[in-house]
Amino acid sequence: MENMRVDCLSGRFTIIRKDDDHGKGANSAYAPGNETQTNPSILSLIVRDGILQRGRDLDEEIVKDWSIRVFESMNPIIDTTENNVCGKAPFESRSVRGHHHILVPTSDYTQTFATMDLEQWWRTLVVIQDHLKWLYEQKSVSYVAIYADHDGTSSADSKIHPHLNILSFNMIPPTITHEIKAHKQNQEKQIMCPICLIIKSDKSRRILQTENFIAFCPWSPSYPLEFCIAPKKHFTSFAKTSQSDLRDLALIMRVMLGGLTNLINDVSYSMAFHLSAERRSSYQIHWHIEVYPVTKKYSGIERGFGIHINDMSSEDAAKKLATVCKKEFATVVSTCN
Repeated sequence: MENMRVDCLSGRFTIIRKDDDHGKGANSAYAPGNETQTNPSILSLIVRDGILQRGRDLDEEIVKDWSIRVFESMNPIIDTTENNVCGKAPFESRSVRGHHHILVPTSDYTQTFATMDLEQWWRTLVVIQDHLKWLYEQKSVSYVAIYADHDGTSSADSKIHPHLNILSFNMIPPTITHEIKAHKQNQEKQIMCPICLIIKSDKSRRILQTENFIAFCPWSPSYPLEFCIAPKKHFTSFAKTSQSDLRDLALIMRVMLGGLTNLINDVSYSMAFHLSAERRSSYQIHWHIEVYPVTKKYSGIERGFGIHINDMSSEDAAKKLATVCKKEFATVVSTCN
């Protein structure tokens, strides 16, 4: 595995790897019956008679009829190989290592994060939480990154099976480092974390609230309709989130993604879990989940200078999302009763 390259002008980090061919539709390597096309499962969650059972692939014994499956990536962004060869500027590189695991949240490739039912979303969040705890028990883990991408432009036959990427790093990713510094600076100035301040003071960009979580559009988004989901109270540890709170999180995640896809047909988006570094008390942030709908291409000023241009204000985006998400909320809740 090649080291992480560092651009001497911008400080940008880059890891070089080949394209990942997930397989598509029913032929996806992630689909039931194709388990031998992936690495053996670290965890296979089975639901039998309403009871969750945990298993894993052993030798030639593959767990069948799984509901959620976790395994090592066949084409990892990073791996556990020790590589101490680091260049110097202008060809600086850093040794980066860790695990790259794939979490498949449903055995049904036709489902998406916007259509999965609430129970499946809750099970997925429970598995994410448990796997996060397990990874932080491993050696040389400084941060665990969790993200997913959805390609809304794919046809039914070429749709990529929904999945999340879970990566452990022996360093803190640059965006999280920036957020940690911002949290510290804002707390010093405002005596309050920036997300708590947003939740407390700004109602114009709120989209939807549940009992314990709130969705809002950021003040300075990278994309139109970009939004965040955060605990209402200042909470820094996702690993310590209660089971009841995870159910509430499942509800707002499902409603927000369902509302987004109702607002824009075939929308593509990415979502990233911005979590604290669980092992380091001084590297804490108010954890939140960011969702980036890809509704436009980046222009030259965005790619070249890092200044984003949007044709929709955050306030208007919040109003549009609130309208569709409140309808989606009513629909999802009615199906549970």
